[in-house]
Amino acid sequence: MLRGNFLTPSLIRTSPFLTFLSKISLPLMHQSNCHTYRSLLCWHMHSFTKPITDIKQNRFSADLTTGLCTLAFSKKSTVNESSAPNTGTMSNKSKKKARRESPEGVLRHKLDMCSKRGDVFEALRLYDDARSNGITLSQHHYNVLLYVCSCKCGSESSENGDRENDSNLGLKRGFEIFQQMITDKVDPNEATFTSVARLAVAKEDPEMAFDLVKQMKSFGIPPKLRSYGPALFGFCKLGNTDKAYEVDAHMGESGVVPEEPELSALLKLSVDAKKVDKVYEILHRLRTLVRQVSESTFKIIKDWFDSVDAAEIGVLNWDVSKVREGIVRGGGGWHGQGWLGSGKWRVERTQIDENGVCCSCNERLVCIDIDPRETENFASSLSNLACQREVRSDFNKFQEWLGRHGPFDAVIDGANVGLVNQHNFSFYQLNTVVNRLRQMSPSKRMPLVILHKGRVSGGPAQIPKNKKLLDIWRDAGALYTTPPGSNDDWYWLYATVNCKSLLVTNDEMRDHLFQLLGTSFFPRWKEKHQIRLSVSRDGLNLLMPPPYSIVIQESENGSWHVPTITGDDLEAPRQWLCATRARVKSLHSLFSN
Repeated sequence: MLRGNFLTPSLIRTSPFLTFLSKISLPLMHQSNCHTYRSLLCWHMHSFTKPITDIKQNRFSADLTTGLCTLAFSKKSTVNESSAPNTGTMSNKSKKKARRESPEGVLRHKLDMCSKRGDVFEALRLYDDARSNGITLSQHHYNVLLYVCSCKCGSESSENGDRENDSNLGLKRGFEIFQQMITDKVDPNEATFTSVARLAVAKEDPEMAFDLVKQMKSFGIPPKLRSYGPALFGFCKLGNTDKAYEVDAHMGESGVVPEEPELSALLKLSVDAKKVDKVYEILHRLRTLVRQVSESTFKIIKDWFDSVDAAEIGVLNWDVSKVREGIVRGGGGWHGQGWLGSGKWRVERTQIDENGVCCSCNERLVCIDIDPRETENFASSLSNLACQREVRSDFNKFQEWLGRHGPFDAVIDGANVGLVNQHNFSFYQLNTVVNRLRQMSPSKRMPLVILHKGRVSGGPAQIPKNKKLLDIWRDAGALYTTPPGSNDDWYWLYATVNCKSLLVTNDEMRDHLFQLLGTSFFPRWKEKHQIRLSVSRDGLNLLMPPPYSIVIQESENGSWHVPTITGDDLEAPRQWLCATRARVKSLHSLFSN
């Protein structure tokens, strides 16, 4: 047994997690919870006393040098043998039904419903009943309970106080449930840590939330972006710049890439704290990772440029050659040499005309180049992903067909184009686009049309004039029919990348399939290759890729242009922020006089 005052102040100071334990120790040190506290301590000490050498068996053992206690987590079945249904001679269907109708299965379903409704009271009632009835809770049961409690803790209080009561209850019971999970030796996972981190922030302790993320790494659980959110947003809310930047650095070390909400919070923190160099750094991170900002981030950026601090920062004279070298090295659209110029900024919400000229300052935005090697790597990764998610033989057959009939100047997402502003699929509209692209093509070659098999074998495809169109496209080697059960998105996207051609589609390519392609290169590629379609009473209009890049741009003279997601230049002009200030003489111009 552990005896005496084993958790001394000197020992606590050696470990952030022991600090965390001390923060929740009071309820744990009651007689009934003493085992939980010891288990948590042993669980933590394991990560510093003995490496995990038997991961294949999914077991975690804590072997303290004093030999006083041992804790093992094991991924064995969490269903009581007495309550688990005997499925030895059952069919798979019967086994699934038995599991679903078992006490554990019924509890799982009811907790899932509570999660959907956000019903913390009912979830806790189910938990208490399950404990009273001896039902063994699995990792999923505990995670759902912790999730519901943590979500209620994050809710804002309403006028009648219901949400505030829910929040207090969720906070109190959430830690209790986590303690019981450890006592029951149920393996925690990333979802467990993230929910408990949210509970920690709800009690205004982002330090505890950060400690939990660190412990995830110690136990070989890779943190996700959501794992860092509680600590990062908690420190930002408290205005603690040092700790927020530490969390940000830890994310980078873990290979976790922040998105707009995280960068926006860091930007506001830096603006409020007058950390001018950090503001500059985060603006460039927004340029790289986000490109176009939301209205909330737009306001933070505008407030920065309107501030006294922004007016006072910047060099009066600079070396133009270094700035230009930075622009060339970065591929265009930014230089990274710091704030240029001095004095108050002129900040306006504006638009960019079809030639890429700012309607406020008359500066022409640039089109940022894409490295050809990036395109080759993109095509290779796209091919690998498609072969993993499609029937390999089907996709390989398409690649061979494309090798014989390609390259094409343009590729058409046939299903999308035929349905733009239409209730039923329109071959007439699709053919109009085909003819328009053929006229635009330098070689006058017909574009490649990708259609699913169902589109060419039924419905409007049976009409004689549409059959004739399909035959014309097929005879010209400009029609490919994707097989049943396939996702034609992979086909038209691969064809476009492989042929280095233009793509006609109004698909914004934001779903899970396109998220697999990453957030860095793909948006830049899409911006340069996508042609969108506009249909009105005046007819059909093809919107070509813009002659400039829709991304945050830092110009050679120090001005900034920031695009928002408000407007898409299709139905409404995109909104931009233009920040400029009076021109000053550069070092180069001074020397030349």
